[in-house]
Amino acid sequence: MSQKRLFLLDAYALIFRGYYAFIKNPRINSKGMDTSAIMGFMNSLMDVIKREKPDHLAVAFDKGGSDYRLEMFTDYKANRDETPEAIKIAVPYIQALLNAMHIPIIEKAGFEADDLIGTLAKKAEQKGYKVYMVTPDKDFGQLVSENIFMYRPARMGNDIEIWGVEEVKQKFEITDPLQVIDFLGMMGDAVDNIPGLPGVGEKTAKKLLAEFGSMENLLANTDKLKGALKEKIEANKEQGILSKKLATILLDCPVEFDEDSFELTRPDIEKTDALFQELEFRQMKTQFDKLFGSGKEYDEIDTTTVATGSTPVAKKAPAKKAPENQMDLFGFVDEEDAPTFSNYATLATTSHFYQIVQGDLPVKLLLQNMLNQSSVCFDTETTGIDANVAELVGMSFAWEKGKAFYVPVPENRDEAQTLVDKFRPFFENETIEKIGQNIKYDLKILANYGVSIQGKVFDTMIAHYLINPDMRHNMDVLSETYLQYSPQSIETLIGKKGKNQLSMRDVPLEAIKEYAAEDADITFQLKEHFQPILERVGTKKLFDEIEIPLVQVLADMEREGIRLDVDYLKSMSTDMAVEVKALEQKIYEAAGETFNLASPKQLGDVLFDKLKIGGSKQKKTKTGQYATGEEVLSYLANEHQIVRDILEWRQLVKLQSTYVDALPNQVDPKTLRVHTDYMQTVAATGRLSSNNPNLQNIPIRTERGRQIRKAFVAKNEDYVLLSADYSQIELRIIAALSGEENMIKAFQNNEDIHRSTAAKVFNVALEEVTKEQRSNAKTVNFGIIYGVSAFGLSNQTNLSRSESAALIDAYYQTYPKLKSYMQNQVDFARENGFVETISGRRRYLKDINSANAVVRGAAERNAVNAPIQGSAADIIKIAMINIHRKLKTDNWQSKMLLQVHDELVFDVHKSELERIQPLIKHEMENAFQMAVPLEVEMGYGVDWLEAH
Repeated sequence: MSQKRLFLLDAYALIFRGYYAFIKNPRINSKGMDTSAIMGFMNSLMDVIKREKPDHLAVAFDKGGSDYRLEMFTDYKANRDETPEAIKIAVPYIQALLNAMHIPIIEKAGFEADDLIGTLAKKAEQKGYKVYMVTPDKDFGQLVSENIFMYRPARMGNDIEIWGVEEVKQKFEITDPLQVIDFLGMMGDAVDNIPGLPGVGEKTAKKLLAEFGSMENLLANTDKLKGALKEKIEANKEQGILSKKLATILLDCPVEFDEDSFELTRPDIEKTDALFQELEFRQMKTQFDKLFGSGKEYDEIDTTTVATGSTPVAKKAPAKKAPENQMDLFGFVDEEDAPTFSNYATLATTSHFYQIVQGDLPVKLLLQNMLNQSSVCFDTETTGIDANVAELVGMSFAWEKGKAFYVPVPENRDEAQTLVDKFRPFFENETIEKIGQNIKYDLKILANYGVSIQGKVFDTMIAHYLINPDMRHNMDVLSETYLQYSPQSIETLIGKKGKNQLSMRDVPLEAIKEYAAEDADITFQLKEHFQPILERVGTKKLFDEIEIPLVQVLADMEREGIRLDVDYLKSMSTDMAVEVKALEQKIYEAAGETFNLASPKQLGDVLFDKLKIGGSKQKKTKTGQYATGEEVLSYLANEHQIVRDILEWRQLVKLQSTYVDALPNQVDPKTLRVHTDYMQTVAATGRLSSNNPNLQNIPIRTERGRQIRKAFVAKNEDYVLLSADYSQIELRIIAALSGEENMIKAFQNNEDIHRSTAAKVFNVALEEVTKEQRSNAKTVNFGIIYGVSAFGLSNQTNLSRSESAALIDAYYQTYPKLKSYMQNQVDFARENGFVETISGRRRYLKDINSANAVVRGAAERNAVNAPIQGSAADIIKIAMINIHRKLKTDNWQSKMLLQVHDELVFDVHKSELERIQPLIKHEMENAFQMAVPLEVEMGYGVDWLEAH
């Protein structure tokens, strides 16, 4: 019989780890709740269960801290930041999920999870179990034995790590895992505020342990030490003994290992599904049900072994009533009226009337009915997702809840065109509002049939983006969240992505009718739900005047595309391959060996162990290997040529794979042009995103990056590319919004703002500003928007930290209103929960009042940055709309092709070049009136590089 295995999870270690893993992109549901901590913990738990299929499992929680340690040392853990609110809210949900899964929750007042796990691990070991302590916390190394292991979960692409006796000995450079206690006692622990021995860090602790073996033996033989270290240790012997006691995990807590209640059994799927539904964990619900609902390993489990009543059911955290202008604006009824723990409605459970409309008379009657409506939702079904090549399979229409019509479109192109033309009076009727979800796609499809949409448009995806920008906006999510209705998945009709996936043409008519009509029906219902909310959150004007008009602009730009010189890129790729090979050989020669340059571990060993670059204080990742990210190597670039060569090698390899080799494969064979997709609903700041290919990330600061722009060329010999770029738009916006006279005056006088800032900050005449002073002023000018610190500034310049701090102080003295403005933004956000751009675009900042300094600081930086970035996005969108309207109205041959951050790119017919430049410049510079004039720089040429 194989040895049974017990897995003990360190709850808070995994919860904090999950929360901070999502810190740059938190998971926010429709209620404005940050679910990152819950998702992170559940991902770890499910990964353990899926990988290991444990026999027994329990989760240990801290409850009120360690009475034992606080009695010894009142400052134990005293310097810890307040627990983020998202984690406080998460714990009751996590415990409710664990209860629903029948997983024991181990917690005892006055004891830490480490002590509970330590006690249980030793007791289970005595009963013949193999025990795995699931935690990233290195302190648990002291508990490792022949049958007790540390199980460090997977993270950031790294696989799980299991540390047994040998691994612990190797990681800590010791001879017995118990020496981990001595190690921690000697070097202390800043996180837990364990003082340790002064002057003893990780390296010294390992050295002392190798010589003396233990804390006690070290303190008994201090006469063998020398210099300042000897004096410090002798003066702090009691502190050393105390630190060791604080670092020792207790093994005698009042908890018992109950084999029956710890046994992993089948969860209560109904309860877990209800919790996942409330949290809006759709993907996790599917994965969970698959893992436990149909997995063979759980089919024969005897559920009668589940212990009942052994752990209290966690109560749901009471929802805080948000102010009227915050999270209640997302369209939810009061909590007592909201549906909870109920299954979603579906086609099968919902009364509906969906009808196929075929033939001349039925189509005529449908059209007559539609022309009498004030608002109609429509949706297209096509043969694929690429609007440039996809063909219509059908169209669905709805204007009443639960009722929709599906019109199949013939495969024959002429017949299809004839049918689409019949609906032209509806599509081009300016008095009827057209509703859609991601309507830009439908506009492009209909444009392929010569039909343009006229009249008012309502896009439910964009509406929701303005209501709740941090949430996902696809129709299934919106329907389940706001209508408690789960739409039919397209995969049920055509199968999953891959070579065996069907075309919509292969789907039986009755099945496609139900699917397509449902899409139109649900989208219509979402529009009815979102329209009043747009009014309440004050973004209806932004929706009507900027975001919706921009849809047609982007659709036309995407259809137009831009010509690519494929031969140039192929030649460039050949040259780059030679350069990459030469760089590799140069690096190998400098290293004295060949190794895998793409391996962070091998690279770290060469740079830091073999070549000793950067001294002995190089950071290591949690997996024990050296950190070799760009920020690390950039900092060391001046120390060794090999580092500069590695950075150049990385840049070349990335440019070659991402752009030079990839772009030719994205040329449309029909148009021979590249057609990017612009997305309005991705960036919370309001900036557009570009995809397939992403044309906004082509680097401009490096020579190689600039050379890639040379591949984007004018339409033909009768055209040139024209680039129009806002000059320092974010600085102009912050100057105008803050009312900072010194900065406004510099812009009004058309001064070089960085030189002007340097002159004021360094107190020198304008003409005496050095190149370095201007560079440092430029770094502060742009960095101040993002809350640059003295530490950050010193990393970006040649200044020391104290010099950086002095420069920032001088900057704020020079521009006093700037600092006041930034503080006012933070204060406004604290009061209202959001900040706004010049056009009323909101960025919600739920963490602005967090007690956790790190979390609050990130929200405060967003309070300053979001209105600046968002206002810049608003301004260029307004300019795009106005330019597009003029080009279309006056039938210009020239077309707008690309938007890249603050730059617009045009295909300009040479005969129109002189007339179009003042038009573009005027519209861009007058898109929004501020105290600071907007300035646009323009250029043109046969390719994008020459134009820019």
